[in-house]
Amino acid sequence: MTNAPALLDRPTAPVRHLRPLPPVAEQRAAAPATAAPAAPAPAAKPAATPRGFALYVGLDELKAAADGVSLPVLVDALRRTLAELAPSAETYAAVALAPQHAGGRDVDVVRLALHEPGAVARTKTESDEQAEAARGVVVDISRKRVVIDGESAGLTFKEFELLQYLVLREGRTIERGELVSSLWDANDADAPGERTIDVHVRRLRSKLGAFQDIVRTVRGVGYRFDRHADVSVRYGSGAPSPDRF
Repeated sequence: MTNAPALLDRPTAPVRHLRPLPPVAEQRAAAPATAAPAAPAPAAKPAATPRGFALYVGLDELKAAADGVSLPVLVDALRRTLAELAPSAETYAAVALAPQHAGGRDVDVVRLALHEPGAVARTKTESDEQAEAARGVVVDISRKRVVIDGESAGLTFKEFELLQYLVLREGRTIERGELVSSLWDANDADAPGERTIDVHVRRLRSKLGAFQDIVRTVRGVGYRFDRHADVSVRYGSGAPSPDRF
C-alpha cells in the first residue's frame, strides 16, 4: 500500500502582511487634483473699417439750369472723376424726389429722402418736440421763445428776458430790485423802478394765459418761477444754459 503524501508536508506560500486600505474619503483626498478646463476666451469683435462714403448734393433742376448744368451731367462728371482718381471704386447714384414747393434746404431734403441716419434722427426729435409743444407750455431757452399749447406766446425780448431770469433760478424768490438791476442798464431811461416792474410782470402773465401762475408773487419780496407737470424747459442740446444756477 502506497502512502499518500501528507498535506502538511506540502510547501506553503509565504504569508504577506497587507496594509489596510484607507477610507474612501481619504482615497479621494489623496488623489491628485486635475485642473478644470479653461473657459474659451471670447472671440474678439472685428474692427470696423471704412468701406466708402456718401456725398449728399442739394440742388434742384431749376438751380442746376441757372448754373448752366443738369443733374445727369453732374452725376456723370462725378463718376468720371472717381474713375480717374480711383479706378477700383464702385459708384451708385440715387436721385432724391420731393413734392413741389417742399420747404427746407435742398441738402436736408436729400438726406431725409435717402434715409441718412442723422437726418432721420433729427426729424424724429423735431416731431417729438412738436408733439410735446402741442400741450402745455414750453420755455425754450435755446431758441428764445415760449410755446403754449402749440402756439407761440409772442413775448417781447424784455418779457422773455424777465421770464428766463426767473426760470434759470427756479424755486428761488427774486427781489424786484435784483430784476431791475440785472435786466436793465442803469442809464436806461426806460428802466422801471422796483414798483413799476410789476407792470412788466403783469404783461408777461397776460401772455402766459392759463399758465400765468408759473410766475408767482411772493408778497413783499418779489417773484418766483414754479414749474408744474404741464411746463417743460429746454436749455439746448443736452446741456443747461451756462447762466443757470
